[in-house]
Amino acid sequence: MSDKSAVIDLGELENEPDIDAASEPGPTPKKSFGDDMRQRMTGNVTEMLWNSGKTQAKKAWSLYGNIDILRPYFDVEPHEVRQRLLFSLLPQKPSDQKQRVPRELYGPLMVVFTMIALLLFQMKTAEHKVEEGTLMGTAFGVCFTYWIGGAVFVWVLSYISNVHIALLQIMSMMGYGLFGPCIVLFLSTIIHTSHDHLFFYSMWAIFGGLSSLRMISIILSRTQGQSQRLLVCGVLAALHLLFLIYLHFAYHQIVEELSEVFDSKPVVQQPEAKLDDIPATKT
Repeated sequence: MSDKSAVIDLGELENEPDIDAASEPGPTPKKSFGDDMRQRMTGNVTEMLWNSGKTQAKKAWSLYGNIDILRPYFDVEPHEVRQRLLFSLLPQKPSDQKQRVPRELYGPLMVVFTMIALLLFQMKTAEHKVEEGTLMGTAFGVCFTYWIGGAVFVWVLSYISNVHIALLQIMSMMGYGLFGPCIVLFLSTIIHTSHDHLFFYSMWAIFGGLSSLRMISIILSRTQGQSQRLLVCGVLAALHLLFLIYLHFAYHQIVEELSEVFDSKPVVQQPEAKLDDIPATKT
């Protein structure tokens, strides 16, 4: 037993706060079942939209950012482009063997750009005016609309007529086929000096006809039915030749004025007589 005794003051214990009672949280309001489901659904929908958008963005970036996808369509040597340009004016005899059509877009794209430059030069020479837009935009719109739109139309017609040819092959074929019209536009702009259009029609028949026959021979080698051949070949030749006529007569008006100047003879202007120099006559 120790001499000191522990004295406990009961009054101090009563004044101290209840620690256990203060630490216990108060009653929280319970959420309803509908609010809980709505919150969970909102979170799930937001997460799903975010993941879907992120996936689509990655696919778009990988598609347009990867140059290797377009490399096979533009990987061509200059001598191959020159050879295909010459062969576009040399029609082959139709046979049962399919003629080879390259899936290449570099040469056709350069031919289309050349036609745009020639058409722009022709419009500037003819002093052609555009109400909406610019001459450059008009030239781009006309040439690319024919190339891409005409290729898609011929492809749809070929698919209906059971022609074994792909869209890229049609674009390549029609792109190289514009090499003949480029020659016609250049020669008719430089040499055309008579308003009877005889020189233009002769060039149109020669170069436009050769390029049309080349494309027709390709279609004939890839078509089995006789009626289908006539339909696709007729539409293709009409598009090709009528487009060249449209380019000539729509943007080539200055030639007639130059022809009149070159063909007309100079007229010597006589000096005007004065009243004092006129002899008087007797009545």
